[in-house]
Amino acid sequence: MTKGMKIAIVDDEQDMRQSISQWLALSGYDTETFASAEDALKVLGPDYPGIVISDIKMPGMDGMQFLKKLMGSDSTLPVIMITGHGDVPMAVEAMRVGAFDFLEKPFNPDRMNELARKATNNRRLTLDNRALRRELSDGSQLMKKLIGTSPAMERLREDILDLGQADGHVLIDGETGTGKTLVAHALHAVGARAGRKFVLISCAAYDEDKLAKRLFGPMMPEDSQLPAVEEARGGTLVLEDVEALTDSLQARLMSFINEQGTPAETRIVAISNLQEQDRTSEDALRPDLFYRLAALRITLPPLRQRGEDILTLFTRLSEQFADEYGCDAPKVSAQEAAQLLQAPWPGNVRQLINVAERAVLQSRRGSGTIASLLMTDNEEMQPVMTTEGKPLKEYVEAFERMLIDNTMRRHKGSIAAVMDELCLPRRTLNEKMAKYGLQRSDYL
Repeated sequence: MTKGMKIAIVDDEQDMRQSISQWLALSGYDTETFASAEDALKVLGPDYPGIVISDIKMPGMDGMQFLKKLMGSDSTLPVIMITGHGDVPMAVEAMRVGAFDFLEKPFNPDRMNELARKATNNRRLTLDNRALRRELSDGSQLMKKLIGTSPAMERLREDILDLGQADGHVLIDGETGTGKTLVAHALHAVGARAGRKFVLISCAAYDEDKLAKRLFGPMMPEDSQLPAVEEARGGTLVLEDVEALTDSLQARLMSFINEQGTPAETRIVAISNLQEQDRTSEDALRPDLFYRLAALRITLPPLRQRGEDILTLFTRLSEQFADEYGCDAPKVSAQEAAQLLQAPWPGNVRQLINVAERAVLQSRRGSGTIASLLMTDNEEMQPVMTTEGKPLKEYVEAFERMLIDNTMRRHKGSIAAVMDELCLPRRTLNEKMAKYGLQRSDYL
């Protein structure tokens, strides 16, 4: 069963509707029944959170007409058709129109369960992808993903808003795992090209010949895609691992940029991962291309330089994973908070996500510590610490902010409950919340 998915059962025979509904409900599905296609169409919109099981032979609007209506509204909606014995040609026609599959009467309940499982999994994936595409086109939602109140993150958000409105090409660099692709999406979503194509190509994922064809064509007859420069025309073309471009491909990219003129019809956002290595993107790219791409530049801050953002991110991530795994988020002690702040985070946010998930899994089992997740494998299991010392006051304030934030979140903004748990008078709590930029309205 796929959590949160519904199954709409459409059949004019009451006994059949109830039989199917009861069987699927016993398997854990959330079902709703309709006596006619007309009634079902009042409920089944383009983003219906589930699948449909429908009889073909019904009075009024029959199953085939119903299927065509559903496919016209949302061609990705899985519809399982129920056919009578000997109606195989009709079932084949239903599949041609867009049905997910069909069941022939009398059908095996186990076969129905298997089809329901496959169809709901398919629907979940479709809706998740659809939600992701909407989110990636919504600048305000993307900016909310750039969590943190550190000066580095405040500057980054300002840079994205400023450069998003500009028209030049952009170079994004920074250490691995800092969120460079997310920033590329945000730049597109907050700019004038937000409603146009966003095409992302990983230059390191192809050999030279395949990359040349993918970027500039000609594409093979069997390819359904246009060359990336054509596909992204008028929108944004993002080149991940731009340093992987060979000299000849850099020359072709430079020619493409020159041919566009000013202002550029298609904006290029180049992403480089060379900052932590011996070479830089300036070393890897021919000078004229580098200076055209780096006219506007964003360098993402490494996690170790973001101070208390580390604790904020860890808290949000562990809460998300705890909700996903159906358990409580781990409580972070003062010592563990200091260890999180001191760790060097070579994998940056991507590494923090991994640590937060493992911490939740450990907590669910009732074993392990956060410190054990921050140990290296080659230093006699000693906790990894940075060489960048911080004043004790910074550690104390970061832990205090995290503690108040977590408690407010847990009590859904109840000031009285927070005062009671933390043994703080109202005035002191108000002063500390103001100091750390915490607002009660955010937790209600």
